[in-house]
Amino acid sequence: MRHILVIHGPNLDLLGRREKDIYGETTLNQINQMIEEEARELNCEIRIKQSNSEGEIVSFIGENRDWADALIINAAAYTHTSIAIRDAIAGVEIPAVEVHLSNVYRREPFRRNSLIAEVCVGQITGFGPQSYLLALRASIDILKEISKKIRNL
Repeated sequence: MRHILVIHGPNLDLLGRREKDIYGETTLNQINQMIEEEARELNCEIRIKQSNSEGEIVSFIGENRDWADALIINAAAYTHTSIAIRDAIAGVEIPAVEVHLSNVYRREPFRRNSLIAEVCVGQITGFGPQSYLLALRASIDILKEISKKIRNL
C-alpha cells in the first residue's frame, strides 16, 4: 500500500468562505473527503495536514519522511516565499507534486514564481479541487514508474 502525505498551506482552512470567485465554494473538509475517497479507490493511505505556520509544515514533512512514499503539497502563499519548505521537500527525497486550486499563471505576476517547483516532480494548477485528485493519481503513477526502474536495475 502506498503512503501519500497531503499538505494544505496557509488560509486554505478558509476555503468556501474566502474569495469564492477565485477558489469556489468547496470547503477544505469537502476537499479532504474527496481525497480520502480517491485514496481508498487507489488503495493508498494518506495523512492530511493543514497549517498556517511555515514551521509546522516543515516539521510535518520531516516527521513523515520515513512513512511517506510521495508528497502532495499546496503551499499556498508559502509557494512564493518559503525556502524552508523548499529545503524540507528536497531533504526528504520523496517525489512531490505541487498543487494549486487556481491557475496561478492567470493571476498576479508574483504568483507565477514558485520556490518549490524545482524540487517537485510536477505541478498541477487551475483545476480547483480536482487538482488534488489529479495529483493523487499522478503520485501513484510516479511511484509505479520508480518501482519499475528499481526492478529493472
